[in-house]
Amino acid sequence: MYVDDPARLGESRLPDGRLLAWAEWGPSDGVPVVLCPGAATSRWLGFGAGVVEALGVRLVCVDRPGLGASTPAPGRTLSDFAEDVRRLCVLRGLGHPAVVGNSQGAPFALACAAEGVASALAVVSGADEVAAPEHAASLAAELRGLVERTACDPAGAEEFFGGFTAHAMWDMIMAGSPGCDLAVYRDPDFAHAYRRALEEGFGQGAAGYARDTVLAMGRWPLALERIAVPADIWYGERDTGHSPDNGALLATRVPGAHHRVVPGIGGALLWTHAEPILTSLLGKATTDR
Repeated sequence: MYVDDPARLGESRLPDGRLLAWAEWGPSDGVPVVLCPGAATSRWLGFGAGVVEALGVRLVCVDRPGLGASTPAPGRTLSDFAEDVRRLCVLRGLGHPAVVGNSQGAPFALACAAEGVASALAVVSGADEVAAPEHAASLAAELRGLVERTACDPAGAEEFFGGFTAHAMWDMIMAGSPGCDLAVYRDPDFAHAYRRALEEGFGQGAAGYARDTVLAMGRWPLALERIAVPADIWYGERDTGHSPDNGALLATRVPGAHHRVVPGIGGALLWTHAEPILTSLLGKATTDR
């Protein structure tokens, strides 16, 4: 199994009255690991079925504002999300958790590390900072056009991304994934879980996804060079959708980050290699403590 249903679901009320929704897997007294999930997916899509229990991990997946069951926060920033997670850690007794960022969740996880919320970091198949000048020459024409549009007219770009749907996202994922990933995505149980998470992610409309995408596709106002926690930067060798260079540049921007490229897999890495990802992360979190 790649995924299973959460053991616990809930919403926590933040000081400003908004609700931040979450799902948990593993023992309630386990080592806290916060997951910043991928594009438009809700708290329902975790990873590491069976692995989190065996490793004693309390995995907490969080709906970003406007996605799933979390209250929208128009105009929010990457740092705003890090502050939301900081408050959730107090409310849920998570202490100083390790943080995983998958796909479009990567810049939000990096924000948690840059803002001192995380004790250790794993970026897995992470959306790279495609607006960084170093990547300009290597971007496909369509992606380069979206990056330029986001830079010149962020409000217009956000409106454009607001036209996406759960169905369109699923079709885009299936059309752009290599066969090694499709073997995971077409697994009946995984496909059901992924599509359910997309439907819930778009449950309040597309505004939450649109805001996430503009934040991810623009320049990141994060001091990556000041991240002081141990970090792993994981990519599948056959991943062509998340980073122009499979995270090589990103790894040099995070001090001491360990760059890992795994052969034989692409963007489905989080689900096919949950055990080594979590084992390495737990070792780093323990060392940091």
